[in-house]
Amino acid sequence: MHADSFGFGTQIRKSPYFDATVRWGAQGFSVYNHMYIPRDFGDPEQNFWNLVNDAILCDVAVERQVEITGPDAATFVQMLTPRDLSKMAVGQCKYVLITNAEGGILNDPILLRLAENHFWISLADSDILLWAQGVAVHSGLDVTITEPDVSPLQLQGPRSGEIMQALFGDDILDLRYYWLREIELDGIPLIVSRTGWSSELGYEIYLRDGASGDALWERIMATGMDYGLKPGHTSSIRRIEGGMLSYHADADINTNPYELGLDRLVNLDMEADFIGKAALRRIQSEGVSRKQVGLIIDSEPLKGPNTSFWTITSNGTEIGKVTSAVYSPRLERNIALAMVPVEFAHIGMGVDVVMPSGPTRATVAERPFYDPKKKLAVA
Repeated sequence: MHADSFGFGTQIRKSPYFDATVRWGAQGFSVYNHMYIPRDFGDPEQNFWNLVNDAILCDVAVERQVEITGPDAATFVQMLTPRDLSKMAVGQCKYVLITNAEGGILNDPILLRLAENHFWISLADSDILLWAQGVAVHSGLDVTITEPDVSPLQLQGPRSGEIMQALFGDDILDLRYYWLREIELDGIPLIVSRTGWSSELGYEIYLRDGASGDALWERIMATGMDYGLKPGHTSSIRRIEGGMLSYHADADINTNPYELGLDRLVNLDMEADFIGKAALRRIQSEGVSRKQVGLIIDSEPLKGPNTSFWTITSNGTEIGKVTSAVYSPRLERNIALAMVPVEFAHIGMGVDVVMPSGPTRATVAERPFYDPKKKLAVA
């Protein structure tokens, strides 16, 4: 398929890897952060097995970076998130939530600290560049907020470490989980972090020169061939197994951290006055009325992930919604993330899911569904 046959107009941006992914078999794209992302390299089940058995390379340039620099950068970044960043070292990454004044989640990015006053916010799918610039206007803080020329790739799977070693040498094996390193490959400037959206061992490779996208993709694929590396896309199967959120699906502006069980990402005791602190304090003291749960859905294997929210009922009354669902070939069952009232958020409770094929029984289950301690990613 020719690259020009995908087209919504110039307002949908193409990544520096776009042409390479089409050459390597990308057959379909979605739009994320106003940009194309490959979502189809053939069979999604095969993509899953490639990921969990060997390794896949994914174009995730849609994870746009918001770069925050200036003398007050650290103070400003702490304003954006309820997670305590006071001990965040240069070279460290943290999974954070960005909340609004009501405690609603605007994004759940990875924060990278490149230097004392140099941060990147590596985004999920929402316009945090505009939010951050707006927050800065009347903050009285001396910061500069831009979108840099940075485009990440994800190299994920159990053999990703061997591929990184072949690319960068033995030193890269010292890179710890959720830490980053500045590095070059064939003169191409990169940041490499031990992070990813797969719950497997994995790395993100942040290209700092968009003109080198094609060269970087081809170099990694050529080196990875001996290790079973395949081009791929972020796996809905694996991320739902791992209980990982997809923004706009499992969380949105009307979802708060406590509903998702992400209390660990909120520190109400720190001195910093982050946006949403009063609201989150109130929510914590009052308690939440709904919670995210895992579900096992008792039906024929789903043909793909859900493309709409499925209603959850109990005794014929609507009580909640399925936000992400997929068939896991490894677990041999349909697994889902869902939002239900707290009185239904108990392991083993039965509910009904109104699927396109009709009402189906489902059971509330533990999440993550696989490797709950994240031993694979942290190893």
